[in-house]
Amino acid sequence: MSLVVIVVMVLVVVLAIAATRPSHFRVERRHIINAEAQRIFGLLNQFHQWASWSPWEKLDPAMQRQHSGPEAGVGARYSWQGNKKVGAGSMEILESNAPTHLKVKLDFLRPFKAHNTAEFSVTPVAGGTEVVWAMYGPSPYISKLMGLFINMDTLIGKDFEAGLSNLKAKAESQE
Repeated sequence: MSLVVIVVMVLVVVLAIAATRPSHFRVERRHIINAEAQRIFGLLNQFHQWASWSPWEKLDPAMQRQHSGPEAGVGARYSWQGNKKVGAGSMEILESNAPTHLKVKLDFLRPFKAHNTAEFSVTPVAGGTEVVWAMYGPSPYISKLMGLFINMDTLIGKDFEAGLSNLKAKAESQE
């Protein structure tokens, strides 16, 4: 067999394996924060507050931000345009059930287009308040293919972990 035939066969196998991957993804992280649910929810429900805890806010000091709609809650919007580390996109709060649940529509424009949903669940538990941050959405074929080589849960999950740690520090410093 020639090298070209082997390369083509390997490529066909990789493409076929990618096609069998799930058509949706979900990344989720959770953290216990020693603060009241209402205080934590206030930091989530106002996009102006995200600068104090979001892991992406510090990646581009020159990032352009725009807020529109209500100050907080359903209809509040936030858009950004920055360097290659943060890209460009927008968010809009779709559901706001204080102090337990927040649902956000995410539209990424750069470095790649994607339309996902983020949700925050805030639940009082023994020892504090549990915050669950999840993001989910469709996995188009190119994402399935990339997923063979890059673990998206690990990649995005580390940012969620950093963000929840930042949120914990911010919420607990205000208690």
